[in-house]
Amino acid sequence: MLCVRGQHAKLPEMKTFHNPHHALHQGREEMFRGRMVPCHEVPARLDFVLAELQRRSQGSLHTPEIGEAELDAAIARVHSARYTQFLAGAWDEWVAMDPANALRDALPSVWPLGNRHAFRTDVLPQNFAARLGLFAFDSGSPLTAGTWAAARGGAACALAAAREVLGGARSAFALTRPPGHHAGPDFFGGYCFLNNAAIAAQALRDGGQQRVAVLDVDYHHGNGTQTIFYESADVLTVSIHGDPATEYPFFLGHADEHGAGAGEGFNLNLPLPRGTDFTTWRAALAKALDAVSAFDADALVVPMGLDTFEGDPISGFTLRSADYFAVGEALASAGLPTVFTFEGGYAVDAVGTNAVNLLEGFCRSI
Repeated sequence: MLCVRGQHAKLPEMKTFHNPHHALHQGREEMFRGRMVPCHEVPARLDFVLAELQRRSQGSLHTPEIGEAELDAAIARVHSARYTQFLAGAWDEWVAMDPANALRDALPSVWPLGNRHAFRTDVLPQNFAARLGLFAFDSGSPLTAGTWAAARGGAACALAAAREVLGGARSAFALTRPPGHHAGPDFFGGYCFLNNAAIAAQALRDGGQQRVAVLDVDYHHGNGTQTIFYESADVLTVSIHGDPATEYPFFLGHADEHGAGAGEGFNLNLPLPRGTDFTTWRAALAKALDAVSAFDADALVVPMGLDTFEGDPISGFTLRSADYFAVGEALASAGLPTVFTFEGGYAVDAVGTNAVNLLEGFCRSI
């Protein structure tokens, strides 16, 4: 059931920074459960959100104005140089291997499994297919001709939203794709290449916010964000997600992952079983917000996944469209300057309504 309300009400201003380059990334196919299928992560996801924002006159729309050098520096704060250098040149290398590759996207076919199996990752292979596998953790994230430009555009949105909040705004929304929260310091997967939420969180830290919390409400665990900040004491990472015992990305997101080194105690995972309803999910959100409060955060970043929706084709929670108003209200109760980054949500026809319901719920409560 879709639910929309408050279409004509005047709400507090929230700027949305949208990525004009997002459609340059448009994968043809992905590997899903052993077969090639059309990509679930499609440009229409963002288009539906943008259209719903305009239809309801929710906030104002902007394109980010970030210099190339500034953007490079912000990306470098969370991603390794050899990884971003690979992404920047990957498509040209892919096509140079075989001109026919211009008609198909790049997907990895080999992976190192790390020290557990004595594969080395410190030596960068010269072979493109080997490097593609080195930096990827799944075969469901096609790298396309426009991936790098689209991902950089998304990082610019995240940086612009963080700067808006640093300038005194109560909130800002980075509306971009591809999404970001699965991308780690030197790996991509889960449709994600650059971690927009992590870029926003680090920009908030660098801009003077002493303690930043990241509260991920996507159905899938934010494994990339956790990895980036796992040893950090000044960024708390909290994630509510499908239990990795049965749900992607499987190999991170368990409740016993608490951080390491200086970051011990600053990572909280709240895994829930497939089929979880809103009452149970909302209790987990309350626990997450308690952790944010105990951390005494100065600012909040919300990787805003809408794949918790009951109709999502690749997820398993049962939230309804009306529930997202309450999610936004609960997030506003934290009382913190907040950056939202657009993440998952693959019930494409509903994602615009669900996203704007959440943002409206937030704005109505501040």
